[in-house]
Amino acid sequence: MTTEQTMKSFPKPSEIEVPAGAEGWEQLYPYNLVFDNAPGGDEKFWFCDSQHWPTVFKPFETIGGEFAVKCLGQYNTRHLLIPPANGIEFKIHLGYLYMSPVAVPDDQIAARVPEFERRAGHYFQNWDSLLEAWHAKVRATIDEMEELEFAALPDAVPFDDIVSGKAMDGSQVLMENYDRLIALLYRNWQYHFEFLNLGYLAYLEFFGFCKEAFPGIPDQAIAKMVQGVDMELFRPDDELKNLATRAVGMGLQAAFANTDDVEGTLRAVREAGGEEWLTAYESAQDPWFNFTVGNGFYGHDKYWKEHQEIPLGYIKDYIRRLDQGQDIVRPVEELSAEKERIVEEYRDLLDGELREQFDAKLALAVTAYPYVENHNFYIEHWTMGVFWRKVRELARVFTDAGFWFDPADMLYLNRNEVRDAIFDLVTGWAVGAESTGPHYWPAEIERRRGIIDALNTRRPQPALNTPPAEITEPFTMMLYGITTEQVQQWLAGEVNEDGAITGMAASPGIVEGIARVVTSADHLSEVQEGEILVATITAPSWGPIFGKIKATVTDIGGMMSHAAIVCREYALPAVTGTGSASTVIRTGQRIRVDGNTGRVEILES
Repeated sequence: MTTEQTMKSFPKPSEIEVPAGAEGWEQLYPYNLVFDNAPGGDEKFWFCDSQHWPTVFKPFETIGGEFAVKCLGQYNTRHLLIPPANGIEFKIHLGYLYMSPVAVPDDQIAARVPEFERRAGHYFQNWDSLLEAWHAKVRATIDEMEELEFAALPDAVPFDDIVSGKAMDGSQVLMENYDRLIALLYRNWQYHFEFLNLGYLAYLEFFGFCKEAFPGIPDQAIAKMVQGVDMELFRPDDELKNLATRAVGMGLQAAFANTDDVEGTLRAVREAGGEEWLTAYESAQDPWFNFTVGNGFYGHDKYWKEHQEIPLGYIKDYIRRLDQGQDIVRPVEELSAEKERIVEEYRDLLDGELREQFDAKLALAVTAYPYVENHNFYIEHWTMGVFWRKVRELARVFTDAGFWFDPADMLYLNRNEVRDAIFDLVTGWAVGAESTGPHYWPAEIERRRGIIDALNTRRPQPALNTPPAEITEPFTMMLYGITTEQVQQWLAGEVNEDGAITGMAASPGIVEGIARVVTSADHLSEVQEGEILVATITAPSWGPIFGKIKATVTDIGGMMSHAAIVCREYALPAVTGTGSASTVIRTGQRIRVDGNTGRVEILES
C-alpha cells in the first residue's frame, strides 16, 4: 500500500461547513484570497498561521497578511534566490489565514546557488552598515506616515487658493494621503524582510552544521549558543522596569494605587514630588510606547501610547515585586555564561578546519540573530501602530459625515472600498448634495459584522488537505513548529495515548503549576504570580508578565518563534506548537511542563 493511500488527511476547504450566519463570507475578502478561486485549493497542504493571525480578519485587516506574506516571498524568490525555498502561498478560509510553502523544483536548485551566495554574501559581509541604513529607511517611512493628516473638508476653499489659481478644492489631499498611507505601509513591509530571512538562514546554517558535526546534539543546545543577547525588542519592558525602580527609589509607590486612572496616577506622582519621574516617563514613550499587547495586525490591538493604563499597570506590578525584594531584571549574565559554557563544550570537540567553520558560522548567527526579534518592534509594533492611528483618524472623518457610527466600523470595508467611499464623500461635498454612503454603509456594516461574529464562533482547522509524507521546509519547521510529527499528532487527536500533550521543546526546564489559559491580551491582567501561561500564541509585548509566570505553553510556534525566543531569554521552560493546548487545558488545572522534551501533562482535572 502506498504512503499516499495510508496518509490521513485534514478536511478539504470545500468540505468544511460554514457556521450559521456566516453564509456569503467569501464576498468580504479579495477574490484572490479565497479557496474557491485558488488553483489547487483542495489539493495542496495548507496550515493555519494562527501564530500571527489568531482571530478572524475584518475586511480591511487583510492588508497586514497580504503585505507581510507577499513581501516574505519576494525576498526568498526574487531578491535572494534562496536555493530550496520560494515564498508561501496564502489564502483565507472562514476568516483565517492559511499558508502553503512553495518549494523550488529539484532541477532548479543548483542553478540558484551561486547567485544566492553572491547576494546573501553581500549582506553578511556588510551587515552593520546595511542594517544602519535599514534603520534610517524605516524611521523615515514612519516619520512620513506620522505627517499625514485626515481632516474634514471646509465649507469653502480659502480665498488665497482663488488668488493663487490653485484650482483644486482640497479633496485631493484626502485621496492622496490615503493612497500614500497604504504605499508607505507597503514600503516598510518590504523593508521588514530585507534582513529577516537572512537572520533565519544564518541560524539555520549554524544549526545544520552543528547537527552534522555533533550527532545527537539537542536543538536547545544549539539555540542556547546564541542566547543572552541585548535585543531592542526587550527595550520597552526594560524601560518599565527602570521606571519602577525609579519610583521605588523616590518613594512614589502610593501614587500607583489605581493605574486604570491614568490622569489620576500621573497627577498623584506630580503631587508627591515626582517631576523627575514624569520627565523620565515622557522620555520613555518615544519610541518605546509604540508597543501593542497584540501583534499589530488587527485594528483593535491596543497600543501603550494610546492606552497608558497598560504600561502603568505593568509598572505598578514591578513596584510590588521590588517592594517584596524580588529581582525583576532579565538574567542576561546567567544566560550569557551558560551560552559560553555550551559553546566551549562543543567547540573543544573540534579542531582544525572544522573548528574554524564552527567559529565563523556561530559568529554569523550571533550577528544576524538579534534582527529576528528586533525587526518586530519597528514594523509590527511601531509602523503598524502609526498606521492604525491614521486609519482611525480617517475613519472619524467618515463618522462625522454620517457614513457609519463608530470609527472601528471602517474595518468592515476592504481598502479598495474605502477609497471608493472617499470619492463618494468628496463628491457629495463638492456638488452640495447628500453622499450615498450614509444611506448604504450602516446597514451593510451591520450585515458584515454579523458574518464576522459568526465566523468567530469557530476555531480554525489547524491544517487543510493531505500533508506531505515528510515536512522538510526549514522556515515552516523553525518558525511555525509545523513538523512531520506534529502534523501526525494533530491528525491523531488532541493528546497522546498516555494523556500528554506534546509539542516543540522550545526552552529548557521542568516545572509544575496552575494553568492560566489566555486567549486574548485583554485577559493578561488575570495572570497570577507563579502560574503557567497557556495560550494560542504569545506576543513579544507580553514581556512584563514573564517575570510572574513559571512556564509557557502555546498552540503554535517553533524553535525560532517569538514565544520560544522570549522564553529562552527569560529562562522560562516552554513547549510550543502543541496544536491544541489552549483548548484541552483549562484554567485552574495543575500541569507539568517539560521544556526539555516538549511534553505537557495534566496532573489534576
